[in-house]
Amino acid sequence: MANLIIVFREVLEASLIIGILYTYLKKSGNNLSIKMLWSGVVAAIIASILCSFLFQKFAGGFEGNSSKIFEGIVMIFAAIILSTMIFWMARNKNITENLKNKASKALLSKFGYGIFVLSFISVFREGVETILFLYAVPTNQEASIFPSLFGGFLGLLAGYAVFVQGSKIPIKKFFNITSVFLIFVASGMLTYGVHELESGGVIPYFSGSVQEVDGNLYVSERIGGDTKKFSFNDTNKQAVKKDAEKWSSRLWDINPSKNNDGTYPMFHDKGAFGGLIKGFFGYNGDPSLIELLTWLISIAGLNLLWRKIGDDAKRKESK
Repeated sequence: MANLIIVFREVLEASLIIGILYTYLKKSGNNLSIKMLWSGVVAAIIASILCSFLFQKFAGGFEGNSSKIFEGIVMIFAAIILSTMIFWMARNKNITENLKNKASKALLSKFGYGIFVLSFISVFREGVETILFLYAVPTNQEASIFPSLFGGFLGLLAGYAVFVQGSKIPIKKFFNITSVFLIFVASGMLTYGVHELESGGVIPYFSGSVQEVDGNLYVSERIGGDTKKFSFNDTNKQAVKKDAEKWSSRLWDINPSKNNDGTYPMFHDKGAFGGLIKGFFGYNGDPSLIELLTWLISIAGLNLLWRKIGDDAKRKESK
């Protein structure tokens, strides 16, 4: 069941983004950019397989800080590309039938390659994670492979449902609904990218005071004032110090404890449901101050720009 949920989650995240982009381009009458979209998907699938094979074969896979830094950079880059798509939608959400061709040419000339890059990143990120997960399933455990494949199939079905339902929504309403959704997705991507760069050591934790006394670290929370003791030895001192700094940098922790078998509960940010909204919106059960500020500022900033660009486009169209 864990295999099914994880693969379903990864495929669903990519499918929804691709589904929204496809429906959006279809409604805009932009068939040429649709080709760019599918080219990005195909290229990402090929790159995911190749990249996963190379890392598994020659570099031991994405492990430790390299995995976190890779994930963080990809997520931040994807957030930037997705933001450009949101702004284009704001400029063209009031288009009428007679402006579709004009809008189509504008999208092709300015953001054609952006569509390719966005679809590539969306699928590539999830593709690498999914394939690496499947690599981890031993070949003699055929029973574990089928739930994974079924989870991927369900994720694709969910993405296809976006295609079908999206085609029934009027274009202006569709733009408004998906723009709001994508603003949260872009902010979540950016926040999750910052989280991974924090974990990878690129961005330092904004932690409380750390004092070393007789082989122990006494760490006070920056917010809350509680103190916790972390024991270490000469071999794991740096790792323990990093864990201590991470603990002291957290604003709160609403993650439930692990299950007795070591798995994560559904609403943990690594659980079935928590992991899903983490992938979409950057949810974190124990965020740092930097993560929270990143999410709030990006949500407010993207929403403000989206509204301003949309209002300017509406005034320009009414002239």
